[in-house]
Amino acid sequence: MSAAVDTPVVDTLLLPRWVIPIRPAGRVLAGHAVVLADGKIVETLAAVDAVARYPDAKQIDLPKHVVLPGLINLHTHAAMTLLRGYADDMALMPWLHTRIWPAEMKLMSADFVRDGTLLACAEMLLGGVTCMNDMYFFPEAAAQAVRESHMRAALGIILLEFPSPYAADPDDYLAKGLRLRDELKGEPRFSFTIAPHAPYSVSDKSFEKALTFADELGLPVHVHVHETADEIRRSLEQYGVRPLQRLQKLGLLTPALIAVHAVHLDEAEIALLAEHGCSIAHCPASNMKLASGFAPVTKMLQSGINVGIGTDGAASNNRLDMFAEMRLAALLAKAFAGDATALPAFAALEMVTINAARALGLDERIGSIEPGKDADLIAVEIDGPGLAPCYDPVSHLVYAAGRENVSDVWVAGENLVRNRELAFISLEDLEKSAFLWQNRLAP
Repeated sequence: MSAAVDTPVVDTLLLPRWVIPIRPAGRVLAGHAVVLADGKIVETLAAVDAVARYPDAKQIDLPKHVVLPGLINLHTHAAMTLLRGYADDMALMPWLHTRIWPAEMKLMSADFVRDGTLLACAEMLLGGVTCMNDMYFFPEAAAQAVRESHMRAALGIILLEFPSPYAADPDDYLAKGLRLRDELKGEPRFSFTIAPHAPYSVSDKSFEKALTFADELGLPVHVHVHETADEIRRSLEQYGVRPLQRLQKLGLLTPALIAVHAVHLDEAEIALLAEHGCSIAHCPASNMKLASGFAPVTKMLQSGINVGIGTDGAASNNRLDMFAEMRLAALLAKAFAGDATALPAFAALEMVTINAARALGLDERIGSIEPGKDADLIAVEIDGPGLAPCYDPVSHLVYAAGRENVSDVWVAGENLVRNRELAFISLEDLEKSAFLWQNRLAP
């Protein structure tokens, strides 16, 4: 007699006009249902068959909507929402040294990070972001905010040489971050990265320690690289090599590396990143606002590099808006390459879903609508004069729709945004908190 097989009890049917599962690539399903059970995706099948097969399941009708995987913000500093608009129209190094770092040293605390991260979670969830890759101080406070919001996060075990209100030295940064990882490793909506800030702020010795822990624990390494031409010039003066060459010598070029920005790459460096299976977090709005430059995204993709998209922090963007970021990435790639076929719409969707999941080592769990994956999903309403007519929902998502069109968001099957309203976060409380922090920073 064969052993009994546990069959999941289907609890929800999502019934949209279209489903874009991301995998298989390029597929758009009309008149299909997404079947959910206990926070997981069971299958997608024709809606009429799903209703007949699962008559007791809750049916969520989405007649004007497209359902797709939740968007993944591959690089942000979430708590910096509280510095939104505080340091505009400045280049990166003056921005850091004269405005951002002094402000952080004045305000930095666990409360600042908790409140700023919760504000970021609200903004991102309302815009269809179900997972973020965060790099900031006091990650335990960020974790508290993420838990309150019920979204998903990869938290950075941040590493810097200089002291801060969070940690005294590089060993202290690592010890505190690793302790938090141990505390949260049983919570499925949290994952971690080792997050050395940048080559110009981290020593060789600290990078070597970061690599050791990343290898031992199987964690991605999340680091700013080649953001500005000045960064490269300084590295040549101090180390005699470009930053990426230095990271290569230290052994950091592996499939675990998430190289953030990667604006100033030559042909050899693109080939090097591709050869070692590295990922890139492309942040087009931040790169433009800080005048850092234009990342050669088309060449990256053509070389086989896994490229995702991030917003960076709200202090340098000033939005945590992945729809705007996705559209900007596609348009910039075409203009920069002089090729209207560069970075087509579906490739842009891959960058904010499965590519980002792969970079974080989460592609077996999220990033596409496939059986057994967590039900991290969004519904985007294709309706109104700005979205009519719709010949191709993929094109609409990238070039026409915006975060205001996101109606519903699920993380692990839990409905966190319902008809454009947050389920677990009070907007009134967020506004009060932001006003109080603004008053503390004001001269």
